Amino acid sequence: MVSCHQVATTCQELMHEAVAEEHEKAGSGEGPVWKEVMERSFARLDERAANWATTRSSEEPACRCEQKMPSRCDHVGSTAVVAVVSPTQIVVANAGDSRAVLSRAGVPVALSVDHKPDRPDELERIQAAGGRVIYWDGARVLGVLAMSRAIGDGYLKPFVTAEPEVTVTERSDADECLILASDGLWDVVTNEMACDVARACFRSNGRPEPATAQAQASGEAKASEGVSKAESDRACSDAAMLLAKLALARGSSDNVSVVVVDLRRGS
Repeated sequence: MVSCHQVATTCQELMHEAVAEEHEKAGSGEGPVWKEVMERSFARLDERAANWATTRSSEEPACRCEQKMPSRCDHVGSTAVVAVVSPTQIVVANAGDSRAVLSRAGVPVALSVDHKPDRPDELERIQAAGGRVIYWDGARVLGVLAMSRAIGDGYLKPFVTAEPEVTVTERSDADECLILASDGLWDVVTNEMACDVARACFRSNGRPEPATAQAQASGEAKASEGVSKAESDRACSDAAMLLAKLALARGSSDNVSVVVVDLRRGS
């Protein structure tokens, strides 16, 4: 099974809106409960993926996956890893084998754990639901899917679930960057190597100056010490591109998607 272009694009375009809406709903009282916010957001996208084949307009072109398997859009899905970064916390939600890795003081810290069918707790969950993990070119749910959680893949439910695992990590002044990437990167590049590459792209930059309260309120970027928000964004883009090229050079045969977030704080 390959990741579905349509499902992945839907997640890319709508997941942040779903998270923002669910966060707003939970934002009163004692504040949002991130696990519930992320679970509801992922469930919304999973439902949309399940309904896509019957709700799209007649003018909309068929998905490439559907062209290969007519009328079987329930046979495709996508992994998803989502991060919400606040001044004090990093919230990560993951379903599938994409991964979030934090570089902190030169040390990689995994903020998610890949959902592989032979992960002991995932294997137990699948078997308890009546499913099986068959080793066919690696561990696969019913011998088909090489990850145990995903958005979509309706024909494998309830063995494959869209429920994400959620972590909340307190931010530190030692945080350098956050890397979100699909298994096309992690299959061939270690957490340590990925963080080393990203940090190398930041070395020519000083620390970004903290935004003033006025700039934070207006969303404006502020330059200081030769380091503007645009330059920081460019370093992140360069790091993501370099990591993707590295994965391809090392023979990755899977989809490679990479996002790098600058977490350095002004001194």
